[in-house]
Amino acid sequence: MEENKSQKMGTMPVGKLLFQMSFPIGISMLVQSIYNIVDSMFVSRVSEEALTAVSLAFPVQNVMLAFAIGIGVGAGALLGRFLGMGDSRRVGSVAMHGYALAGIIYVIFAILGILFSDAFARNQSQSQIIYEYTRDYLSIVTVFSVGMFLQLLAEKLLQATSLTYYTMIVQSVGALVNMVLDPILIFGLFGFPRLEVKGAAIATVIGQISGATIGIIINKVKNKEIQIRFHKFKFHADILRQIFWIGLPSIVMTSISSVVVFALNTILQSFGQSAIAAYGVMFKLQTFAFLPVQGLSNGLVSIVSYNYGARLKERIKDGIKKAIGAGFIIVLIVVIILWLFPNQLLDLFHATDAMRRIGVPMIRIVSLSYLVASVSIVAVGVLQSLGNWQSAILQSVLRQLLILVPIFYLLSLTGNLDIVWWSFLIAEGLDAIYCIYILKRDIRKKVDTL
Repeated sequence: MEENKSQKMGTMPVGKLLFQMSFPIGISMLVQSIYNIVDSMFVSRVSEEALTAVSLAFPVQNVMLAFAIGIGVGAGALLGRFLGMGDSRRVGSVAMHGYALAGIIYVIFAILGILFSDAFARNQSQSQIIYEYTRDYLSIVTVFSVGMFLQLLAEKLLQATSLTYYTMIVQSVGALVNMVLDPILIFGLFGFPRLEVKGAAIATVIGQISGATIGIIINKVKNKEIQIRFHKFKFHADILRQIFWIGLPSIVMTSISSVVVFALNTILQSFGQSAIAAYGVMFKLQTFAFLPVQGLSNGLVSIVSYNYGARLKERIKDGIKKAIGAGFIIVLIVVIILWLFPNQLLDLFHATDAMRRIGVPMIRIVSLSYLVASVSIVAVGVLQSLGNWQSAILQSVLRQLLILVPIFYLLSLTGNLDIVWWSFLIAEGLDAIYCIYILKRDIRKKVDTL
């Protein structure tokens, strides 16, 4: 009898398995982030105001992405745990509860988008054109965000059953649709009206819906380990609660980053519009820098969850060591690229001279913090897998909010932006100390005792 595909989680060499699980996830996350980044690259050709508006809307987009990732990670990890335990009956139920939770969260964000997009945009800028651009972009990407939630859940279900190859297909379809439609709708090509920022938002949601459609179809046709029968669906509050709590650290980690961007944008207003636009570019570059490590962390969640359920402690430890080492090497390569080519990267966003004067030193200083952050990102995945969501959440809050924002504000009082950017390295260093302590403690208490 052919070996069940999920069983390779407990038998394949850990290094090879980590690569197979993480690479498609990293590509998937990369492509998901491309939606806003490609929008930014195209709208920067419209004006700096348009680029600023998309940057101001990005934190809200990121919160939605956080919930979408969290639901997917929670469903995938719980599903992987049941696969490791050999409990096939509850596998399909977890998937159906994941779809139900994704639908509920989407409706909430759609309502919030209808009610508050205008107020949010008005609060973010005194410029009438930036306000209008922000409102238009935000209202569209919130009200029609259903594709984002369903697409990411479909990917996590594929990842949990080791069908990671198909996640790249799902994401590639959505990204391709977005990239093709962006210039057409933004600039009014081939007879279409020139919609500018509205066009970027419409291209994004159409791309997400396209990816979600392909993801659902692939799960239905190729994913034989998950039997989804909605006509037999029975609601279980316990399963819904477990999905949410397992995914909560991912939700908090990504959502906190949005709160931080909002806070830092507010502080940067005193340095002018170009500072906000430059930091918006930096945040997008930072997303790219962290994606490979986040891919490792998310891939590790499935590996650790399965082997924790199967009580294979040596595979868990081996996976953690390899993920931390690989994460550091990958980020080191990214940092070298950022140091060598900051001007070329800013050119992608049609940077003005003012943005360039701020952006070059900013990229070089902030990128140093990525080396330290790689350890923290992998640690969060391990804590999630072992059920220690409280420490994972506290780590995210410490790293991005309680440490960074106050230091950023205090250094901003110097009036020197080059000094302000060092707050990132200080915050990441302090958080890494906490992470290493918690990670060692959990391995000793939960893994060594298996």
